[in-house]
Amino acid sequence: MATGEGDIWLDTREFWLSSGYQLTEPAGNGWLGVTPDYIRAYLARPEIKPVEESCLAEEQLYDSLLADPARMVSPVELQALADEDAAENYRIFLRFRNLLLGEGTLEGAYMAIVSGRSDPVPPLFVDQLAHAILRNVLKTASDPFRMRAGEIFFREQSVSLDDGRIMLADHEIVEMMAASGGLGGLGQLMAMTGTPQRTVEMDVLSDDNKETYWARSDRFDTVADFRFTEPALDAFARVIEAWIKHFLGLAVRVQPMQSIKDERWTWHIGLDAEATAILNALYEGKDVDDERLSRVLALFRMEIRDEEAVMERMRGKPVYLGLAMSADRRLRMKPQNLLVNLPLAGR
Repeated sequence: MATGEGDIWLDTREFWLSSGYQLTEPAGNGWLGVTPDYIRAYLARPEIKPVEESCLAEEQLYDSLLADPARMVSPVELQALADEDAAENYRIFLRFRNLLLGEGTLEGAYMAIVSGRSDPVPPLFVDQLAHAILRNVLKTASDPFRMRAGEIFFREQSVSLDDGRIMLADHEIVEMMAASGGLGGLGQLMAMTGTPQRTVEMDVLSDDNKETYWARSDRFDTVADFRFTEPALDAFARVIEAWIKHFLGLAVRVQPMQSIKDERWTWHIGLDAEATAILNALYEGKDVDDERLSRVLALFRMEIRDEEAVMERMRGKPVYLGLAMSADRRLRMKPQNLLVNLPLAGR
């Protein structure tokens, strides 16, 4: 049954079970409430979970937090740990846990981090928050291209430009498959012994195979064709719209474009560090050589529907967005830029 636009449906199929979304609870504003089970998931991480060499104080601390993830931990308890690395890991975890508990929602914690209102946390934690939040954002979407586009928000991509195509594949999976030839431990053994291996191949998501995404969503092993006019690029634009709407309540329209030709160009947002540097240079009239320009993978035009929410000098003007790869053909998106760099009134 349709819930709005023709491409949005109520769908009960699961995806991204690894996001931790199922460990949260609904908050009144549609955000994700923090639960004891969500915090317990971090206690299961290898950096925290005791090992055979762990001291008694560490085991007792772990067991007590497992029973009550919100319990206060004193500096004395951390000083009692024999392994200083373990103590530091607990300090990092507890700072993050306290942020989650203080904000009450994953989205609140995310905004506190990206706006600089909280102490820094490991980038991995920020990506994990984005993963669960996007699972919430896309919970009624039925188009697998949107889920694959959403992966770009929290997982680094490797870029291939062969034959004029722009292909994005999950960097971690590419590295893992390259090391093992896609054959797991057997492949690693073959690599160590110098045995020739087969070429690593990953499926390009298409209309013909997109329904396979549901069963493999947590494997992150599909490739996105990011060329202009391809479904993945349009899906990425729709995810940007949903991301901004979810956090800021703003209705925006985002459209892919091939170039920026605008004498009134006033505002732009780079969606990663490389795109930010390139767009800044172009805006300032600096020369950017062809090699560096070729790193730009996609450009978008954003219109903010509610002009009252926009600073006065930007009313009626578009915001341009750019996405670019680094020199080593990797893409590391910073979705927080969409939340903290918009030309909103009052900023």
